[in-house]
Amino acid sequence: MPELPEVEITRQGFAQALEGATVQGVRLGKPLRWPLGVQPAAFQGARLGATLRRGKYLWLPLDRPEPRGGVLLHLGMSGSLAFEPAPGKLQPHQHFQLVTDRGTLTLTDPRRFGAVVWSPALDVDPAARLLARLGVEPFDESFTSTQFHAALRGRRQAIKPVLLGGEVIVGAGNIYACEALWQAGIHPEAPSGRLSRVRAERLLTALRSVLRAALEAGGSTLRDFSSSLGAIGRYQTLVAVYGREGQPCPACGQAVRRLVQGQRSTFYCPKCQPR
Repeated sequence: MPELPEVEITRQGFAQALEGATVQGVRLGKPLRWPLGVQPAAFQGARLGATLRRGKYLWLPLDRPEPRGGVLLHLGMSGSLAFEPAPGKLQPHQHFQLVTDRGTLTLTDPRRFGAVVWSPALDVDPAARLLARLGVEPFDESFTSTQFHAALRGRRQAIKPVLLGGEVIVGAGNIYACEALWQAGIHPEAPSGRLSRVRAERLLTALRSVLRAALEAGGSTLRDFSSSLGAIGRYQTLVAVYGREGQPCPACGQAVRRLVQGQRSTFYCPKCQPR
């Protein structure tokens, strides 16, 4: 599944080029989870504003008299966006194509868990409803370790599922949560509400460090992710524990272990991350 770094890398691949572009048309393939919510003709002649990211959603605002609004887009489990100079014929797994005078943005999603939804604004439904449960952005400088610790207090869940849930802080997909917990020296089954302030600070620092490294590496390509310009991510080659069951921990040499939490594989070092 494309996580925050992959979605941000995708955004960076086309955002500057499309800002200020004029929409020439929209093509729709097979329906996704939810209907678009507006006729494709509503896009005609609109100018695109600056593409924003919130969690794993992308917001493409459109400047036009009526209807005012934009498109909230999610890549789902296996979706990807491609930005190309000219439009091509929609292929079977391509569901949304935005044709502009500066290039074409095409959503491909074989499993059809993605979404392209029209909304009048980010703070108005349906966008507001879809974004309502998202936690703080990881690079929000106003979000402190004290606030992070306070948000974890009282939660009975283990820390790994809490990170994956995204209601406290967004961006910690499976690979990044495993790596951040390893860097912080925290066992993935440690109760969230019992983390000390010092350990919470260490975890927040580690999560930010891991996500920055992932962005610098172009994200992770575990299966089929590529950026909107076709580039492959490299972060998976830098991991310490993720996917390395039985291999030596790079810090202590102990064999990396795997456990299952919420049907997701978790990788950790039993020595560096004691219970």
